[in-house]
Amino acid sequence: MMTNKKTLVIGASENPARYSNKAIRALRLHNHDVVALAKRVGKVEDVVIQTEFPESEKIDTVSLYLGPQRQIEYYSQLVDLNPKRVIFNPGTENYELAELLEKNDIAVEEACTLVLLSIGDY
Repeated sequence: MMTNKKTLVIGASENPARYSNKAIRALRLHNHDVVALAKRVGKVEDVVIQTEFPESEKIDTVSLYLGPQRQIEYYSQLVDLNPKRVIFNPGTENYELAELLEKNDIAVEEACTLVLLSIGDY
């Protein structure tokens, strides 16, 4: 039985062509709870995209869909959130943030959320 890994998707999009959108739908398909964060409010299936960082949520995994420059504003919030791991999807790799997370005992994975889900390795 697979456990529910509550996932924060940063850089969520209502656009079905965007990988963050595909990831939200795939996570829901695999019965993971999803918290979606973006600059614009919206909705992907049953997941409401919020614009406020979820300070008090207990998050297992953060899946990033933001380029390194746009990640900076979330550094301290990610550390405070203290998820088990942060997945840097292709194009989001950020050595500076990865190092900060690892110093705070947060696992870092350079991987694709969609691939991890499809091979049962999420």
